[in-house]
Amino acid sequence: MSTTFLGTGIAIVTPFNADKSIDYDALKKIVDFNIENGVNYIVISGTTGESVTVSAEEKKEITKFIIKTTNNRVPLVLGIGGNDTTQVINEIKTTDFTGLSGILSVAPYYSKPTQEGFYQHFKAVSEICPVDIILYNVPGRTAKNMEVDTTIRLAKDFKNIVAVKEAAGEMSQYYQLLKKKPADFAVISGDDDLALGVTLAGGSGVISVIGQAMTKDFCSMIQLGLQGNAKEAFKLHYNLMEITDLIFSENNPSGIKAVLEILDLCKAEVRLPLVEATLGLKTKINTFLKNY
Repeated sequence: MSTTFLGTGIAIVTPFNADKSIDYDALKKIVDFNIENGVNYIVISGTTGESVTVSAEEKKEITKFIIKTTNNRVPLVLGIGGNDTTQVINEIKTTDFTGLSGILSVAPYYSKPTQEGFYQHFKAVSEICPVDIILYNVPGRTAKNMEVDTTIRLAKDFKNIVAVKEAAGEMSQYYQLLKKKPADFAVISGDDDLALGVTLAGGSGVISVIGQAMTKDFCSMIQLGLQGNAKEAFKLHYNLMEITDLIFSENNPSGIKAVLEILDLCKAEVRLPLVEATLGLKTKINTFLKNY
């Protein structure tokens, strides 16, 4: 199995100033904080990065900045996906992949394709993409589940499709993927609350949201899981359960940005249609962090 995407990856936020411009000072702080505390790789411009409200030009600038700041300390993955296959292919063709190890490509959303539609979409992406591809199945956002057999078919047919970030929230689906996958294909948890269980069952770790804030303990938990040390790993899991639930209780990334603001890593600013976490949620998060 490839070790490039093994352990804890984070779906990094895009920090904003009060005027909603990108806060590059905060972005540097978050990158450095995560690398120093054990993160294995970083995913740029995912859902948590508010990719749908970041312009194409901003995305390029953010990517360049993170590549420069990271300075080859950890692998980087760029989110490139959508429900217009031609547009996705055009973005891949016009992207400079210098400094990037792969892309995270979400299953087409809104259009609700058939399983054959999913397959043909990612076949077209695979044939043009010069770097490794992590598929991203998140039916809670896309409105359609990419089924296990479709993922396995893609894994077997295309060498540059090396992993799936699975976020259906169903352990049974994880187990089926782990049972049927090729030996060199990685199953990565996209559900923070299920990440340890998936890792212990044979998964390759997680692409996490909470991992970019509770970084040291979350990364330690996943490493213990990879080592098969369930007893020690679950101690950390139980300690982190409350904050993991809290950050998703309203919306993502408003919850994680509230945590990062309290940790003095960035402001809680988000772009519409998202709004900041409520005062009630911020109070609960602050109480947790004080007692942690």
